[in-house]
Formats: sequence, structure tokens, C-alpha cells
Amino acid sequence: MSQSLKTTPKTQRHKVDWLTQWLRADWLYSKEAALFFILLAALLDIVANLLLKKSNSFTHKGYALACVVMVWIAFSALALALHALPLSVAYATWGAVGIIGTTLGGYILFKENLGILGYIGIAMVVCAVILLNW
Repeated sequence: MSQSLKTTPKTQRHKVDWLTQWLRADWLYSKEAALFFILLAALLDIVANLLLKKSNSFTHKGYALACVVMVWIAFSALALALHALPLSVAYATWGAVGIIGTTLGGYILFKENLGILGYIGIAMVVCAVILLNW
């Protein structure tokens, strides 16, 4: 047992051991974890994009700050996904999910519409992600 754990109270030691085991777990380096982190990063990216729209070109400081924080956390989650997936697959998947989610969010929250070419483009993005992850 390390010196730092000897001096740590028993209740805190259990928390430290659990966190250490989780961070070293094989799951963290699995493809399932990578996909989880990509989806988390994409969700945070979608929220950041919608907050960016609400910030009105960073004139509303609360929305702007929340946007920046969401982007930072999203990139952190994407970095965790890179333990198990190549950058090309991880980034393309994250970007595609972000595009689709942001498009849906813009339609639902801001009443933004796509033309027929926009819908064809979304379908092509979905096909590209499926092929990349095949």
C-alpha cells in the first residue's frame, strides 16, 4: 500500500481505490467506451452549438461561457475515445452526430428548415458514418 493511502482516512481510501480501478479498467480502452465517449462528446457539441446561437455572437455572456465550457468538455470526451479508435473514425463519427443533432436542434428550437439538398446531405452523412464504422 502506498504511503499516501496509509495516511488517507478509510472512507476516502475506498473512494480513491474505486476511482483508480475505474481509470485503469480495461473497459476504458474498449470500443464500447470509445463509442460512449464519442456520443457524449457529440451531445455536448450539439448543446454548445445551440448555446452559440443563443449567445447572439457572444453578446450574452452566460450562453457564451456555457458554450465554451461545453466545447472543452466535448473535446476531453473525444480525447478519451481516441484510446480505442483511430482519429479518423472518432472525429468523423463525432462530427456527423454533431451535424445531425445540431440540424435537428435548429429545426426544433429555432424553426430552421432544410431544403431537399440539405436532407440528401444528412442522408449522405449517415451513410458515411456507417461505412467508416463498418
